[in-house]
Amino acid sequence: MGYAVVLGEALVDLLDTECDGVPVYRQAIGGAPLNVAVGIARLGGAAQFVGSLGDDALAERIRTFLTATGVGLAGTVTAAVPTTLAVATFTGAEPDFRFYGEPPSYALLKPDDLDVALIEGADVLSCGSIVLLSPGPLAAARRAWSLATGLRVFDPNVRPRLLSGPAALVALREVVAEFAAGAHLVKLSSADAEALYPGEPVEGVAAYLRELGAGTVVVTLGAAGAVLAAAGADPVRVPAPRVTAVDATGAGDSVLAALVADLLVAGEPTDPTGWTERVAFALRVAGLVCERAGGAVAMPTRAEVADRFPT
Repeated sequence: MGYAVVLGEALVDLLDTECDGVPVYRQAIGGAPLNVAVGIARLGGAAQFVGSLGDDALAERIRTFLTATGVGLAGTVTAAVPTTLAVATFTGAEPDFRFYGEPPSYALLKPDDLDVALIEGADVLSCGSIVLLSPGPLAAARRAWSLATGLRVFDPNVRPRLLSGPAALVALREVVAEFAAGAHLVKLSSADAEALYPGEPVEGVAAYLRELGAGTVVVTLGAAGAVLAAAGADPVRVPAPRVTAVDATGAGDSVLAALVADLLVAGEPTDPTGWTERVAFALRVAGLVCERAGGAVAMPTRAEVADRFPT
């Protein structure tokens, strides 16, 4: 089994919660791509994280956590800036993030920073998320995308608060179309779909991304499961297991992590039924993540998933 390269952001989340009835923020290592890399490693895959990190104590915590989890750091670079903070509040199904830190510590990766051999040797390259809103990391992601010899995976992970207006949304749509056109797999959430293509049904968004060139598209729907659009079949809905959610942070990222981990084990499924089974497993992983507090630290092992959902 080979390895996956995950290119994107690592930061620190401050999660809105309570302690003894008093509002507080719980610190958690985060960033969607970091969550994906950790999820891959927890599920038995080899993952290398590629991105920029700050030079402060929080960045050192990120490095220590990733190393302890088994995620490689050969592709990271260090910038002389404090670590970006993402303050999350929960007012609906999706957390609302506001980002603090200028320049963002995650947005300082440049194309020349890439370890070409690391990218070219990967069986899977996963790109996406908020780094694509910054010129340097976007250029780096484009270079990595062109260097990749394995499967290419894309997740836009839209954060509307980082979009400055209608022109920024149009630009992001163009970036999404560009990466989707060359992706073997695109994963996005229903919130991503609504932000990118307001009013469009998720099945229609999935079909559109496939028309652009994406091999397979998975749209997560929270407790309702996911929409799967695979080659040779109409979009279908895959149900999620029933769970009592404690914290949904990182649940969507765990779906992508599970899909990538299985791509490392067995490559792409040869038919839509194979994809349905992969997505069903990924939704079980997400269900277990939702039953735990904590995003990256909630990512489970395969044994834990099997124990929780034995059938």
